[in-house]
Amino acid sequence: MRNFWSEIKHWFSGNKLSVIVLIITFVFLIANSYAIKREFYYLMFVPVAGLFILLFVRKLEFGLLAIALFTPFAIDYEIVKGSELSMPTEPLMIMFMLIFLFRVMLKRSYDRQILRHPVSLAVLFSLFWMLVTSFSSEMPAVSFKYLLARLWFVIPFYFAGVQIFRNNKRINYFYWCYALSLLIVIFMTTLKTFSNFSDLQTMHRIMRPFYNDHTAYGVVIAMFVPPAFFYIFENKQLWSWKRLFAIAAFVLLLTGLVLSYSRAAWISVLGAVAVYFVIKMGMKVKWMLLCGALAIGLFFAYQADVMYKLGKNSQDSSYDIADQIKSISNISTDASNLERLNRWASALRMFEERPVTGWGPGTYQFVYASYQRSYQLSTISTNAGNLGNAHSEYIGPLSEQGVPGSVAVLLVFGITFGTGVRVYRTLKDRDNRNALMALSFTLGLMTYYIHGIFNNFLDTDKLSVPFWGFTAVIVAMDIYLCRKHGDHGVQTPV
Repeated sequence: MRNFWSEIKHWFSGNKLSVIVLIITFVFLIANSYAIKREFYYLMFVPVAGLFILLFVRKLEFGLLAIALFTPFAIDYEIVKGSELSMPTEPLMIMFMLIFLFRVMLKRSYDRQILRHPVSLAVLFSLFWMLVTSFSSEMPAVSFKYLLARLWFVIPFYFAGVQIFRNNKRINYFYWCYALSLLIVIFMTTLKTFSNFSDLQTMHRIMRPFYNDHTAYGVVIAMFVPPAFFYIFENKQLWSWKRLFAIAAFVLLLTGLVLSYSRAAWISVLGAVAVYFVIKMGMKVKWMLLCGALAIGLFFAYQADVMYKLGKNSQDSSYDIADQIKSISNISTDASNLERLNRWASALRMFEERPVTGWGPGTYQFVYASYQRSYQLSTISTNAGNLGNAHSEYIGPLSEQGVPGSVAVLLVFGITFGTGVRVYRTLKDRDNRNALMALSFTLGLMTYYIHGIFNNFLDTDKLSVPFWGFTAVIVAMDIYLCRKHGDHGVQTPV
């Protein structure tokens, strides 16, 4: 008998982890039985949360990849009345953010070059001004909630992402983790689209529940097209399985883009192609930005004539692709275009009233109703604020955070673009593969910068994950690859 107990003791001492797992499992099963009886269903997610906490603690980079993999399948779920989270990604982002910050404070090992980078300074300024305007907000609770959501997007996928992406293989893993899930969504959506070709409104919502509408679906596909094209030629073997897979992915992305019927997404890809040729011509970034500013200035200078010409177009949105393209410039009868103009006009009136601090981050949809004018209302206008925000990544912050908020957005976008172009030009004669990778991710971001004129989605996980991830890729390549070649990776792009 004594030998029996000694053997048991010996087994326990050699299998402590297994014993702990068994005890936790046993306790959970009992607790779970009680929870189901009492309808406390949230308790069933405790083991999953524990698994991810362990993953984040042991392998932080795997946690980032796991979130990217789940994001295209995430679904909005009302946690408490009036408050939703994207499940399961946003709770995972919150856990990731807290563990990352704890590790940084504990080990003090964060690379300070990242914080000194011009893109990081622009991001920090935007977060700081968001904090300031949350205190002066018309609805502080809404603004601080908006700020917290921005933090759990930016900290994991930008500030942690830059350090994780110092290893180039992780850039590939990150891209394909999101892309693979997105391709599955595109495949399912495309199959459903074939049976609804005659109903445009159904086609606009057919990608639900994974993406809220065709615009969010279209813009994320557009972002992934330029890197997908790069990966076709990234492998040197002519007909390797990797190349064949990359070709199939590129074709499916283009199919999804066309069938998204998102006119803004189509424009953004064409705009990125145009920017590619301008970059290849060797034009400096400052001249590109100046040309962009000049084009905007000419539009406002001759806006009366432009609006008169556009007002003659009466082609509404249609499932016929040619008619859909013609409807892009219809501001006389197309409800979507008219509503966008209505939202912009309302935002500008809000800005005129509070030009410095705005109304507070995230408050536009709750405030804009009284700033609408009857002659600008469309058939889809509403006073309830339940159909989105200002529909612009530039005008929205102007109304919610004043001039400094809009400037912060322009700085983040402009400096990131300039950094991406400089990384490409720095590496193209030394490391052509990485140079082309930097260019492809820069063009991916460019599709969003262009699309940001017509919509804003950085308050959602679906777009924030690739947007801040791609931005982190550019900064990581600037710091760790340009520095590797003896260049100063933190100089201001020109």
